[in-house]
Amino acid sequence: MATREIIIKDTHRGLKYQDGVLVSVLEAGRYPIPYTPRWLRLFRRQPQVEIVLVDMRERDLTIKGQEILTADKVAIRVSIIVQFQVTDPRAAIHRVENYEDRLYSDVQLAARRSLASMTLEEILTNRNKLSEDILSDVKDAAGGYGVSIKRADVKDLIFPGNLQDIMNRVLTAERLSEAQLVEARTRAETQRIEAEARREIQRLEAQAQAESQRIQIEAAAETKRRAAQSESEIIAIQTEAEIRELREREKAADAYESHPALLRLVELETLRDLARNANARIYVQFDGAGKNGMDEKD
Repeated sequence: MATREIIIKDTHRGLKYQDGVLVSVLEAGRYPIPYTPRWLRLFRRQPQVEIVLVDMRERDLTIKGQEILTADKVAIRVSIIVQFQVTDPRAAIHRVENYEDRLYSDVQLAARRSLASMTLEEILTNRNKLSEDILSDVKDAAGGYGVSIKRADVKDLIFPGNLQDIMNRVLTAERLSEAQLVEARTRAETQRIEAEARREIQRLEAQAQAESQRIQIEAAAETKRRAAQSESEIIAIQTEAEIRELREREKAADAYESHPALLRLVELETLRDLARNANARIYVQFDGAGKNGMDEKD
């Protein structure tokens, strides 16, 4: 009996059938398969062996152009991409006729149910909800025929023509509103910074003015103190000069008292100085002369 070989890659698994009966699931490797030539089959019957390969890699399935009416009665066309992987090759081949076709139908119906319960705004702003709904809706059913769904996302979203224009205007208005909001926030921040700068300048000016007033007050007080000190010093000097003058006079008086001739000499010098003045008048008293005891001489 002749044999032939089959090689199964690591990315696949093989279902081995003998006379139509599944006998084993083959992992990656090289396997001999008995082969009976046609002419020998006339004389003796040999079992017929068949290997069915199943791809175990993650793959994408695109569900195109599904026209769905949303919860707010807006007709949209949606394309959905699904990532899946066969986890049980026996179930994938035996439970359903074609697991890819079955997965397509299950995801299509789950997507319709999910999108029909959502408004257009929810679809636009929360696409993750679609993936969550499909996973929760189809996960158990797909697992029953050996398939695991990794994720499901909206690939394309097509609106009717008039709705497209409306959406464009809405988006334009939103962008304009955001720009105005940013501008208003920037203007408010600028005004706040300017107000803080003005307050800081006013505070510094007030502080400088107070410091200037303090310095002026201290300078005036110092000037007064110095003036008072100078006046006291002047008074002290004058007093000291007067004291010296009095002492000199006292000395002179003592000298005149001790030497009367000196006093007479001073009197003569005084008379001589007065005689030089034409307007001066000298009154000399002589004992027993005149009614008043005085004779006047010019």
